Amino acid sequence: MMFWSLKMIWSLKIFLRLKISVPVGSDGSPVYDGVTQTEIPRAPHTPRHAHPEGPGGPHTHSRAFPVLTFQFETVRRPFEISLWILLASLLKLGFHVIPHFSSVVPESCVLIVVGLLVGALIKLLGETLPVLDTQLFFLVLLPPIILDAGYFLPIRSFSENMGTILVFAVMGTVWNSFFMGVVLYGVCVVEGSELAGVGLLACLLFSSIASAVDPVAVLAVFEEIHIHELLHILVFGESLLNDAVTVVLYHLFEEFATLGEVTVIDVFLGVLCFFVVALGGILVGTVFGLLAAFTSRFTSHTRVIEPLFVFLYSYMAYLSAEVFHLSGIMALIACGVVMRPYVEANISHKSYTTIKYFLKMWSSVSETLIFIFLGASTVAGPHAWNWTFVIATIILCLVSRVFGVVGLTYILNKFRMVKITGKDQFILAYGGLRGAIAFSLAFLLSSKHFPMKNMFLTAIITVVFFTVFVQGMTIRPLVDLLAVKKKKQTKFTINEEIHTEFLQHVLGGIEAVCGHYGHHHWRDKLDRFNKDYLKRWLIAGARSQEPQLISFYNKLELQQALRVAERGSEARLTPKRSRTMTKISKEREEEIRKILRGNLQKTRQRLRSYSRHKLVLEGEEDSWTEAKLWRQKVEIGRRVSLRINISIEDYIPLLQITAQR
Repeated sequence: MMFWSLKMIWSLKIFLRLKISVPVGSDGSPVYDGVTQTEIPRAPHTPRHAHPEGPGGPHTHSRAFPVLTFQFETVRRPFEISLWILLASLLKLGFHVIPHFSSVVPESCVLIVVGLLVGALIKLLGETLPVLDTQLFFLVLLPPIILDAGYFLPIRSFSENMGTILVFAVMGTVWNSFFMGVVLYGVCVVEGSELAGVGLLACLLFSSIASAVDPVAVLAVFEEIHIHELLHILVFGESLLNDAVTVVLYHLFEEFATLGEVTVIDVFLGVLCFFVVALGGILVGTVFGLLAAFTSRFTSHTRVIEPLFVFLYSYMAYLSAEVFHLSGIMALIACGVVMRPYVEANISHKSYTTIKYFLKMWSSVSETLIFIFLGASTVAGPHAWNWTFVIATIILCLVSRVFGVVGLTYILNKFRMVKITGKDQFILAYGGLRGAIAFSLAFLLSSKHFPMKNMFLTAIITVVFFTVFVQGMTIRPLVDLLAVKKKKQTKFTINEEIHTEFLQHVLGGIEAVCGHYGHHHWRDKLDRFNKDYLKRWLIAGARSQEPQLISFYNKLELQQALRVAERGSEARLTPKRSRTMTKISKEREEEIRKILRGNLQKTRQRLRSYSRHKLVLEGEEDSWTEAKLWRQKVEIGRRVSLRINISIEDYIPLLQITAQR
């Protein structure tokens, strides 16, 4: 053993001696077998070492060891992205810190101004201006905003006003596109000169872009003025759903303008394309929403990745819809609406809190970056200004919006129980804000097929600035001046929630008795299908079979826990009790929950439940009928026996008194 150890040490000494005495060339590179070896390329982060000089100076270096190096190009892109996000966050923080500033100027206006200033500064420095690229907007910045809106969408208000929202989104957008396009074409014909080359199809294409009510701009303004829930859901729902109409009309007119000839078959296919885009997006979102809900059923042992499934399935729904040129916005909304009730029943409280605040943070940063990039892209250009075309576009946007809202509301109020008032109609017409979606669609136009692209882009930017600055800054004073109903800040109590649900069941029962298949009837059918099939497959454990009372209790418990978590340090200000509270372990707490849940279920089973479809439970009709007949027979016998036991002598004084009178 000693011999082998000494032999290994001797071999190592010879190897090191040979390694050190390697000859070098004139440039300091090592020479093996008469061939000079060049330096192997280094990675950017690898430190640069000096080469030995001369055959007798292996320890001599050409320069000192680099203690600090500057390599900005290797991290330039992520560094710039981080700076933009940091700038957006600091601006949002400063906007809400300055007192009384947010009540006068909308946040979107401030962000656009900052984007203009940043763009002008970058242009003065001679650097490349950041442009709001369509890929960046549609694939990175827009999805978080739409997912946040769809996931936390008020389902009851949205479903109750679905018909009105669809009429405004579909018929209103089609009306605005054709009215603006035809009138704008007439203006171009009358004006002549520079506008003579603008055809009818080009005007219709431009009007379809200008008719796109932007959900980002609507959310940014209407969440600050706190209008009542009906008006908010109408404006916001229209801005979400008219994306499908805008995209279809955009591609339709773009294809027609490229072909130069339109047939009846092309028009029919265009109408069919609209339904395919809208319904296809909803179908894709529904499928991915069900997949997300089914996946969350098996995450009880890995709570850390629960929020990740929500984000990934939603983004996959958006990308899958865009692959087939379907409506990605409709897919995101459908995915969020479908998966939310089942995901929240499966995930933990911490995961729910993570999803909520991450979505809010992500959408807020994206919204801020969109408006900053919009301002910077305005400075980048190029622009082609035409006073007649720009002024006509702004006027027609306002006029077509007013005519569309007033005309459609006149028809809708004939079928609505809750009428849309004149004040609400004014806010609906005035709240049609344009934003980055219209800008991105105009930016997508081909300069080869549309030589007037720069003029269209300049007009769209002017419309966006006019709606965001003029209408966005004046809508709050107008709401206060017209005394429009505001949103209630107080939340419903449990008593109000129970009575609201009770009235929904009563209305459904009335519809069933009358034989009228209305909104409440189909809602009851959907609830039954959800309870009998979907909950059993998509919700894990006993939560799928819970009565509504316990489900509502769990919902209130979750809301109470979130409110306590949001208060943070305020919870510490509660007065301490004199005696210490007994701590209960999680196992004991779970046992208590199971006992309460089981007893509540037994209590509910002992009582005869009421159903608006049948008065008794299934399987108890015969026994309940026999018991009822027996009670009636006993009651009749008791009454007859009382009448027989009363003697005729008791009636004689009464008869005498009656005769005297």
